[in-house]
Amino acid sequence: MKKLYKKLTPIVLLSMLFGNSLLAQNSGKTEWFDPSRPATTYCNPINIGYNFTTHNHNGIPESRRSSADPVIITYKGEYYLFATNQAGFFWSKDMSDWNFVYGSFQRQPGDDDQCAPAAWVVNDTLFYVGSTWKRDHPIWKTADPKSGRWTRHVDKAMLPTWDPAIFQDDDKKVYMYYGSSGKLPLVGVEVDYKTWLPKGNQADYATLYKATEVEDIQKPYGQIKEAAILDPSAHGWERFGPNNDMEPAPWGNFIEGAWMTKHNGKYYMQYGAPATEFKGYANGVHVGDNPLGPFTYQKHNPMSYKPGGFVIGAGHGNTFADNYGNYWNTGTCKISIKDRFERRIDMFPAGFDKDDVMYSITAYGDFPIVLPTSERDQTRGASSGWMLLSYKKPVTVSSSEECMEVETHRMDHGGKKVYEKFCYGPENLTDENIQTYWSAKTNNPGEWLQMDLGRQMEINALQINYADHKATQFNKAMDIYYQYKIFMSDDAQNWTLVVDKSKNDKDAPHDYVELSKSIKARYIKMENIHNASGLFAISDFRVFGNGLAAKPKSVTSFKVDRNKADSRNAMISWKKQSDAIGYNIYYGIAPDKLYNSIMVYGDNTYDFRGLDKGTKYYFTIEPFNENGIGTKNKIIEVK
Repeated sequence: MKKLYKKLTPIVLLSMLFGNSLLAQNSGKTEWFDPSRPATTYCNPINIGYNFTTHNHNGIPESRRSSADPVIITYKGEYYLFATNQAGFFWSKDMSDWNFVYGSFQRQPGDDDQCAPAAWVVNDTLFYVGSTWKRDHPIWKTADPKSGRWTRHVDKAMLPTWDPAIFQDDDKKVYMYYGSSGKLPLVGVEVDYKTWLPKGNQADYATLYKATEVEDIQKPYGQIKEAAILDPSAHGWERFGPNNDMEPAPWGNFIEGAWMTKHNGKYYMQYGAPATEFKGYANGVHVGDNPLGPFTYQKHNPMSYKPGGFVIGAGHGNTFADNYGNYWNTGTCKISIKDRFERRIDMFPAGFDKDDVMYSITAYGDFPIVLPTSERDQTRGASSGWMLLSYKKPVTVSSSEECMEVETHRMDHGGKKVYEKFCYGPENLTDENIQTYWSAKTNNPGEWLQMDLGRQMEINALQINYADHKATQFNKAMDIYYQYKIFMSDDAQNWTLVVDKSKNDKDAPHDYVELSKSIKARYIKMENIHNASGLFAISDFRVFGNGLAAKPKSVTSFKVDRNKADSRNAMISWKKQSDAIGYNIYYGIAPDKLYNSIMVYGDNTYDFRGLDKGTKYYFTIEPFNENGIGTKNKIIEVK
């Protein structure tokens, strides 16, 4: 490896680098990283400038970032991302580099801005609406979204739509779908384009227009039709609870997040369940021949599901086609420590198979995923093949925040506020747990972390997941950004500058860095220059590439024991092996439809409670490590 610096303290090294014109400090370009080069991959969670919550949001005083309930649509060849309470939205040319546009509709300092918004291109104009139980909210539209300016299509839409979705069919008719309830179904209705009133005799909606209780508001009236409702007694994954294990559900099993996709003349009514705080939060789908149904539960469900790994959760999002015709499914992933609604956004390759079965591939869905450049088959996902190199690797740091008792808001405790002891040591940097993090004692320039991969490995990309520990920022500000440098070495003494973000001014709390060419190294050091808010703190410092050694052998003693008393449940087990860091369990309704997967680290059992009664399944498993993926086991049938 090329040696540029030898036995220099971090501060001296930093000062020398600032003055080194040979390293193109103004541009941040190095031999291995060029910030102006378009990425070919991305990594979940999506790297956008997640907004900080308003002060005392949900009665919780701590500052934290959050967003959820994403909608990505294409408009004039570019991608637009709308999500909960962002004081605006994001656009991108390539689904990787997202640019923020300020466009808030907040009326009072403590109000939500736009919660779970809907967006759709109607008659070549971009339409937008947020969630509300009221009947006085506008429908906005724009033909120039990058301006951040919107006009009102109607001043007062009478439909009290929470978690709305807009859909325009090929015949130009416009529909609204909405609902969020532990008891009631999602509903849909055709609306008049000019007035946005539901079609039909307005007298039939008189009760709706006067209703004040949610349970009355969300019922079908007039031409409003039931679109989808949960059946947790038959569908294990629709059950409430941290592991679909809270029966009866204290507030019901929640259905929300409506979205409509039309494919080959069929209508796919998408929904999220059973609740955003849980690892099993997923997207399901019902299928019909008409935009208002009736709809039938698709046998392959959930259609997007990610209960394991660094990114956990895939529910309440939308499905869209990119500029090449490939489908993608977006969703909400959880952190849920500072607030049970502390969340992020993910996006996975999706599509429809030869039998028109709607699917989403989340296997290795928090490893780098290849961005589209043409139409392609996504039934096996779009993984880059770069493996996780950093799992459980030792890390040394400049300092560590002391352990402390923290008030948490996990739904794992039944929604009660619980004080837990949290420690912020360096082991949290490589544990693949988004709920834990390391924190330095300060946010000063020169705070650092150093990872030892154990041997020289080939490095292609890194992901830095900031934790904003003890942040003081609330709501949106336009001077939020991170700056840092990353060095690599073979001996921890002679260091090479590989990534220079000392001039960065973009908010990137889940900064994904794809190298322009790979580099071989054993040690990696990150040095802080500027932190957005709070202390210099990172959830996981993730490294991707190839370990340049042997892949793991196939798994042995793989078993799926389906519970005879409750066929929604199964205990999955296998023999743990020393050459694997993790396993991916695949399952589906046919040997050629193993679309769903469960990622497991450091264990040899999984308590699976997401099966449907009366459905026969097929399972297999594969191990993985830094060097690649082992061969899948023979597929087994589980009745």
